[in-house]
Amino acid sequence: MLSAWDRRDRPPEEGAAAGLQGFSVDKTFLSSLKGILLETELALTFIIFICFTASISAYMAAALLEFFITLAFLFLYATQYHQRFDRLNWPCLDFLRCVSAIIIFLVVSFAAVTSRDGAAIAAFVFGIILVSVFAYDAFKIYRTEIVPRATQADQQ
Repeated sequence: MLSAWDRRDRPPEEGAAAGLQGFSVDKTFLSSLKGILLETELALTFIIFICFTASISAYMAAALLEFFITLAFLFLYATQYHQRFDRLNWPCLDFLRCVSAIIIFLVVSFAAVTSRDGAAIAAFVFGIILVSVFAYDAFKIYRTEIVPRATQADQQ
């Protein structure tokens, strides 16, 4: 009978167990600028969700939806699983995610501040901070991913 230590040193088996090895987390991505931006966006959307839950529950769905979308992108990038879907334009999808989040959180934050509740004002402040983080992320995506691809396409 093989112990867990002996199984670790053997090469992986073929089949379903070998397919699960694609979910290993890339720790260098989590400490990169993009990883830190996604983690910050995730933390701020969770804080805004908690603030909306405490004050105006009608707006908490927007924060919760953006939390799950950001979590999915963080998972896909951290596990390098997005490379398996090479037909999708990931920088464009990530850019659109940031732009839509900017629009949603600007509208929801300014709508929430009208209630004059303490948690709603906190959600407004965190919402403005989150909009600036999303704007910086969209700017970095545009400068590093979208513009170089457009110039490469023009040269060919």
